[in-house]
Amino acid sequence: MHVCIHHHKVLPVKKYGGIERAVFWHMLELVRQGHQVTFIGPKESEVTKHGIKHIVWNKGEDWQKLVPDNIDIVHVSFPEKIRIDVPYVLNVQGNGFPGEKHDRNTVFCSKSHARNHNSTSYVNNAVDMREYPINYTSNKITEIEHLLFLAKASWRVKNLKQSLKIALKTNKHLHICGGNSILGIHPLIHNHGMVGGDNKLSIMQKCDALLFPVRWHEPFGIAIIEAMTQGIPVFGSSFGSLPDLIVKGTGRTFYSHEEIIQYFKNGAEEFDRDFIRNHVIENYSIERFTKDFVEKYKIVLNGQHLNEEEPEWIYPFRAGKRLPF
Repeated sequence: MHVCIHHHKVLPVKKYGGIERAVFWHMLELVRQGHQVTFIGPKESEVTKHGIKHIVWNKGEDWQKLVPDNIDIVHVSFPEKIRIDVPYVLNVQGNGFPGEKHDRNTVFCSKSHARNHNSTSYVNNAVDMREYPINYTSNKITEIEHLLFLAKASWRVKNLKQSLKIALKTNKHLHICGGNSILGIHPLIHNHGMVGGDNKLSIMQKCDALLFPVRWHEPFGIAIIEAMTQGIPVFGSSFGSLPDLIVKGTGRTFYSHEEIIQYFKNGAEEFDRDFIRNHVIENYSIERFTKDFVEKYKIVLNGQHLNEEEPEWIYPFRAGKRLPF
């Protein structure tokens, strides 16, 4: 199968960019599974050394005019009106807004994400385990002292504010990857800024748990499974995909930040790092992600739509509205 993928950002991404990493890993895995891949994207992208054909796209240019004639299907990772006569899928990673209609060939990024748009069409996001080696010597986590915040700190729905409160109220260190806190210098708060690659991995490996108290219906949350690759439990809110991703033995979900504070004050339970890591391997590997997408491609190539009706955000409020936590 010849898959044409368009993305508007440079690949591979160097630092922040969960969607960009998923797109790049998917292209690599398609090649490994014997498919042909053409990427339409910025000239700074470095994909050809991986066996991927690169068609240079410049900002402002109509990328659809660059799609080759010999491709089987187009894959785009954001809502887009496809005007060319070619089979396609749209992998939407964000939430819609009231009244917005999505294409019938939309694939959402988690079961709850699809459900929140009145759809059943989804492929769970994934990570490439090759980029997440482990170095822990003890398989058990019996005490949590260092918390990790792994998200874009400036985005208020990611809830750095209450993450800081949780850390300070429970006397735990908080390592912030994705921006900086407004507290300034504090012995418990460690600002690492925007990090990626080995630097981010090194910080993750020093932490005992991921704090993810988001205040919106999180479509997926790649940071959750990134942390789990290191055997790190996740403690978060109960919105969006979190109850599906954070299963028994991998962390907990809560209904308020006060509940998290009380949980830590009571003393955390013991966690098995291998169990947490294997949860990702079995459910959120890039191999499974790509195989699932190939099945979606086959449905479309067979002349069918992935949704019976146009998916639509089911709530009356905008997705970015902060929910009480």
